[in-house]
Amino acid sequence: MGFIRTRRSCRGYIFFVMALWCAPAWADSSVMIGTGGVSGVYLSVGEAICELYRQATGTACRALTTGGSLYNANSVRNGDLDFGIVQSDIQYAAFRGTAQFYDSGPSPDLRALFSLHTEAFTVVAKSPDILEFDDLLGKRVNVGNPGSGHRATLEALLKVSGKTERVFALASELKPEDMTQVMCSGKLDAFFYVVGHPSQAIDEATRRCGAHLVNVVGPGVDALIEKAPYYSITVIPGGTYANTSDDITTFGVRATLMTRANVDEERVYQLVKAVFEHLDTFRQSHPSLATLIPSAMVREGLTAPLHPGARRYYEEVGLLPASGE
Repeated sequence: MGFIRTRRSCRGYIFFVMALWCAPAWADSSVMIGTGGVSGVYLSVGEAICELYRQATGTACRALTTGGSLYNANSVRNGDLDFGIVQSDIQYAAFRGTAQFYDSGPSPDLRALFSLHTEAFTVVAKSPDILEFDDLLGKRVNVGNPGSGHRATLEALLKVSGKTERVFALASELKPEDMTQVMCSGKLDAFFYVVGHPSQAIDEATRRCGAHLVNVVGPGVDALIEKAPYYSITVIPGGTYANTSDDITTFGVRATLMTRANVDEERVYQLVKAVFEHLDTFRQSHPSLATLIPSAMVREGLTAPLHPGARRYYEEVGLLPASGE
């Protein structure tokens, strides 16, 4: 009997080794996706992508909290991360070596997978005398933590208007999870946030300390949109938050999922497939994703070339024409 058990044990061991040997290379290691702060939309989106990928492939996937778009773009560029959620303007700058990436130069090996929700440049103000963007001059504001996309977008808006952060009486660098508490304590007049709506952080600010949203329009915004193709006018519907019954007009970008050209094609293909084949589930994971349309995810906001793994899936399902057509 002992001999029989040993033979069965050996057969089991051999089967286990064969299974490992036959496993595809893309399934050998876990996927990590750089997202954002704990109170932002990026983390929820990254967790939803990971859950769909785990269910579809059985491969481990982890959504990492990070400093945001700039951090994720740099980490993907230098190989610390294979995937990161970034604003389309940050993706554009990283690929071409402009703006914050001017000194480090272009990164032509960066690739896009798909775009996500629209992100609006949002001004949340506690002071009742702040009714438009220019009313923030001389006020105490939170410009955002270094490495965040909203900090970079603010700098772009100020630059096109010939201004810097020095126009504010205070330019604090708090993370999104801290800015509401500090503003409600009376130490800030307003904060900036580039985010999909509705946002938990903004909802908390409007309910806890009577904050309201501010229109961001004017010559500076017009010049920025004319200069940069990844920006567009966007509207936050009135009633989305307390104390803001009217529509808010501002500008925005799209969140995108990016990687590098040398990341395994099959792994990218399986990740994209997991999301698109369960898009209804993905839409339900956060309100900002509720209106996602596959055709827009494949074409809008992609300011870097598509990864071959992503393109292969889109061509298979007819979202893009086959290569060469």
